[in-house]
Amino acid sequence: MRLKLSLLTLFIIAVCGISQAQQKESVWKELSEVKYEIGEDEYGELYLPVFSDKVKQMEGKEVFADGYIIPFEGMFKPEHIILSSLPLAECFFCGSGGPETVMEVMLTDPIEYTSKRVRVKGKLKLNAKDPEKLMYILTDAELVL
Repeated sequence: MRLKLSLLTLFIIAVCGISQAQQKESVWKELSEVKYEIGEDEYGELYLPVFSDKVKQMEGKEVFADGYIIPFEGMFKPEHIILSSLPLAECFFCGSGGPETVMEVMLTDPIEYTSKRVRVKGKLKLNAKDPEKLMYILTDAELVL
């Protein structure tokens, strides 16, 4: 009886551990909770993000993001990458994805470019004001194997 109880307890702990790991992987779904309002700057109209309360609560916290490295400005910068939740053909810059599907990632150590899916972790910073930056920025980030 004790053995069965111990095995059941281990199973529950394992399922909870998997559930917590899956929550870490769902950062893109959570980041999709954003709406836009129309604003203006000296160049004309622009869409300004309005983050949900859930997204605002994530700011400054460590998050995990899986995705694809998107080369930008004609070159790859190994310590400052654009990460897309979608493959290159579907990403925000090249295909059907919206601005909530990409983030800037500022890495503590440079990485090599790959077309394969990568996983990073870092502190989430929200950007609703600077149109020269993406609305999601990961700072102090590192590649997770």
